[in-house]
Amino acid sequence: MVGIVTGQVGDGIATVTLSSPETLNALSTDMLTALAEIFARIAKDNSTRVVILKAEGKAFSAGHDLKEMQAYRNAPDHGRAGLQTLFDLCSRVMQQIHALPQPVIAQVQGVATAAGCQLACTADLIVASATARFGVNGINLGLFCSTPAVALSRRLAPGMAFELLTTGDFMSAPRAHALGVVNRLASPDQLEAETLALATSIAAKDPAAIRLGKRVFQAQLGQPLPQAYALAGAEMVENALFPATAEGIQRFIDKGPGKTPSP
Repeated sequence: MVGIVTGQVGDGIATVTLSSPETLNALSTDMLTALAEIFARIAKDNSTRVVILKAEGKAFSAGHDLKEMQAYRNAPDHGRAGLQTLFDLCSRVMQQIHALPQPVIAQVQGVATAAGCQLACTADLIVASATARFGVNGINLGLFCSTPAVALSRRLAPGMAFELLTTGDFMSAPRAHALGVVNRLASPDQLEAETLALATSIAAKDPAAIRLGKRVFQAQLGQPLPQAYALAGAEMVENALFPATAEGIQRFIDKGPGKTPSP
């Protein structure tokens, strides 16, 4: 695959690595196509419980390949069709990540800007180096980051998201952590270990419950309160009837009050 490395780092943990540091891991058509193919495979892989999405080099991703975007302008329609195809592909990849049954952790070691920020914010969880930065800086070039805004505004308070979108300013990882965009903050030399610790913790849980949990968590967001509780309650019933769940509850009962269940 172009600019992508995949692998396994432990039981049930898969890694997807953007490996085009010379382009700052730009989300070109080739890169997005490779990601789409990889995520399609992961979605069908029941052995994968958690996905770590990371990158090589100094940038997590600098966003779309601006040279590719500019080249589309040479077309008779001045690039309208090419740009629409590119942004549609990017949107499909983001929705693939959202729809993956496995939780996805973005391991952000450097700058994540524009569509690169969109990619990080589309992940379910973010672990970031204290030196990382997040931005939706297209406005500095006269291009409002409309599609990155979709992911960012679902992770950050709308007013703060709009400020970043209209100023083009960067947000430091510590600030992003304080605002809840980043789940865990780590020193650069501990970033991989911190990400792996989070992934390992999730991978150790019942995979059926985690998959159900990701699905229902996303489905209830934005729903009116009665519909959210109705949806969540129905899924809770299904989850409680899982054999592994019944066994876990029984272990807890057998242990007695005030004690934690065996793993």
